[in-house]
Amino acid sequence: MEKKHLEAQKYKKVKQRVKEMKAFYNHLTVYCIVIPILIFINLKFEPYFHWFWFSLIGWGIGLFSHWLKVFGFYRIGFGKNWEENKIKEIMTAQSKKKA
Repeated sequence: MEKKHLEAQKYKKVKQRVKEMKAFYNHLTVYCIVIPILIFINLKFEPYFHWFWFSLIGWGIGLFSHWLKVFGFYRIGFGKNWEENKIKEIMTAQSKKKA
């Protein structure tokens, strides 16, 4: 019974993670479609002032922060379970010193 509950919890976490990844990829896709359109419009109708940089950089910062939330902290070791894993690591190290 408890094993099924643990499996259900794992499934729920993985499903949430996949949902977050899908949202990021949707965000990236829209960025990759809209930014070139904005660049085209800017250069076609107002070639002397490149205002598309504001959108490109501003939205790019938002996209980067989204990437950092979904993938980045996991890559540098600060995922959601970082604190719990660090506690286990320190406890294991301390128990080895005592033995």
